[in-house]
Amino acid sequence: MPENSVLTHAQLKTPKAAAIAGIAFSLLLLLILWLLRTSIPADPLEPGAWLTTDTRAITVALNLVPFASVAFIWFIGVLRDRLGQLEDRFFASVFFGSALLFLAMLFAAAAVIGAVMLVASVSEPNELISSTTFRFARAVSYIIMNVYAIKMAAVFMISTSTVVIRTGIAPRWIAFLGLLLAVILLIGSFFISWSVAVFPSWVFLISVYILIDNLRGNPLADGGATLT
Repeated sequence: MPENSVLTHAQLKTPKAAAIAGIAFSLLLLLILWLLRTSIPADPLEPGAWLTTDTRAITVALNLVPFASVAFIWFIGVLRDRLGQLEDRFFASVFFGSALLFLAMLFAAAAVIGAVMLVASVSEPNELISSTTFRFARAVSYIIMNVYAIKMAAVFMISTSTVVIRTGIAPRWIAFLGLLLAVILLIGSFFISWSVAVFPSWVFLISVYILIDNLRGNPLADGGATLT
């Protein structure tokens, strides 16, 4: 291999501490969910009285969404780097596609909520609250996040857990736990308001494992896993 190629490979090698991105995403998304759920009622058909109160917590949550999304994209890169040459095209497509769809829906829900708050800031809140536009926007943001985004998060967990089982890049118990939690998201996301917290919690768990494993210098961290 030419010397320039070796130097380029060394410069582009993923940092061993890159799994911190998954931890950052998990903590940021949990904080975002907590700020939104404690500020906005879970009922999508609620009258919207929260628009007339202090909305700073909601503003902070919406501003954190891009940072959480960037951390999640970095986390995806960490997983793909760990797989190395063992990355399967089918599972890679499902894994990557579901991740991007989750992020797109997260941004869409945040944009709808942000638009409602922006309109409320330049108009009479009581007029907006009683309007059909507000009720429609509120229902749209709820359905995007609590139905479709969570379902994509579940698909991401299923595909990632399947890859973990096939390649051994992480303990199998983490994969089986991911499959179990994904089923909970698929079935109960619409009925259990805090079920969305399952996703960042699982990402946190697998990120902590990868970070510790990388810092220990495990061969699997350099794409040395084998198919099972």
